[in-house]
Amino acid sequence: FKTMVIIDPGIKIDREYSVFNEAFEKGYFCRRADGPYVKGKVWPGDCYFPDFTNPEVREWWAGLFSGLIEEVGIAGVWNDMNEPALFEVPNKTFPDDVRMDYDGNPCSHRKGHNIYGMQMTRATYEGVKRSLKGKRPLIITRSGYNGLQRFTSVWTGDNLASWEHLVIAHYQTQRLNISGISFCGSDIGGFIGQPSGELYVRWIQMAIFHPFMRTHSSGDHGDQEPWSFGEKYMDYVRKFINIRYKILPYIYTCFYQYHKNGTPMIRPTEFVHDEDATRLINRKVECYLGDHLLYAPIMQPGSQGRIVHLPSGKWYDYYTHAQYEGDSEYYIEADLNKIPFFIKAGAIFPEFPLMQYTGERAIETLTLKIFLEEGQHKSYLYSDDHDGYSYKDGQYRYAELVMHFSNGILTIEQLYDTAYSTQYQNFKLELIGMDSLKKELDVRIDDQAPIVMNIDALIIPENFRKLDIML
Repeated sequence: FKTMVIIDPGIKIDREYSVFNEAFEKGYFCRRADGPYVKGKVWPGDCYFPDFTNPEVREWWAGLFSGLIEEVGIAGVWNDMNEPALFEVPNKTFPDDVRMDYDGNPCSHRKGHNIYGMQMTRATYEGVKRSLKGKRPLIITRSGYNGLQRFTSVWTGDNLASWEHLVIAHYQTQRLNISGISFCGSDIGGFIGQPSGELYVRWIQMAIFHPFMRTHSSGDHGDQEPWSFGEKYMDYVRKFINIRYKILPYIYTCFYQYHKNGTPMIRPTEFVHDEDATRLINRKVECYLGDHLLYAPIMQPGSQGRIVHLPSGKWYDYYTHAQYEGDSEYYIEADLNKIPFFIKAGAIFPEFPLMQYTGERAIETLTLKIFLEEGQHKSYLYSDDHDGYSYKDGQYRYAELVMHFSNGILTIEQLYDTAYSTQYQNFKLELIGMDSLKKELDVRIDDQAPIVMNIDALIIPENFRKLDIML
């Protein structure tokens, strides 16, 4: 397990607190227009607030994390209440006349409000990164602005344990993604109130596709851990958390594409199919995760399924491998044991072996699910050390996997231009989409002489360049 701490901007007014004394003596706190420091009541009581729009204050703040990271062993930091939020005032935040440095361009809180939280998170990110000494920081923020994705993940705020807020979370994550902020998610089950077991399961099902997945609540309304709703619901929750861990290499590849190209991880269908956007603009249920996965959450109580519009192309049901022609609507049965989601035909879809947490064991074999489709199709797979910055020195592989399938011959080319050796040694291929397949298949690896392989044991070296399988 790893521990994150919540750190808010309000610093308790306490002359025995060294952080307060240092900030006070250096004049780092925000002031009212007529001179005094702005004072507000938050969780510690009466507090002053650093001016994070001042570069000198940000540098000071960044230097405060070494003890937490290097000595206590904290893994990440969650910045909360950083709008900034205040108790016991009508507008719940600073008065408009509070002054801010604004990177040397002094202004009032009316101008600086929207960037205050992001600049706090920016300073937190820099400090945690510095203290981790070569590892990647994980930061969460409640408040932010355009550009926050450079520093932090974000969640959708203090939501309610209701079906309405499940729907809202589905819309919010899509909109954040196409606004440039992909590393996002919601409080699973709702922050305020307690969900039913059914609502909690449906929320988990949706959240396995969110880049940021977290179950969280205020704790004031009863327990909300996955085991809090009884054995029946825990079994459902376990199933979908297991799926999340299996599809992590696909999600990780989506993260790389987002990092490298700015491509949203979650994509509304009208975003992907802009040629058909006028017709798809009101279809808010179905959306993509990455290039090849489409999901459609169940968002009404008691539902045993839903109508799903599949975009153009051919699609495979993830569970049953049933095939569907796109540009059509289907009623998909989905009791609590299922969320409708589909893989696009022609995709090469990577999966990890089942684990209970990342890094539980070394991964020797990565599964590639081959969703067969006639013609030529491209997929991608990104691999690196999963932490640190060695990828900046070429220690990664971003492989283009090109499938050619025609006349019973499947050819897969793996194109990459770095010398990185992946953590896994082999691929296990799983062929999906033909009614019947021979038990023994002729396989040619890198134009060598064909070898006979059992269909249930198609184990291929991870560094292959070309693969021919006679089906």
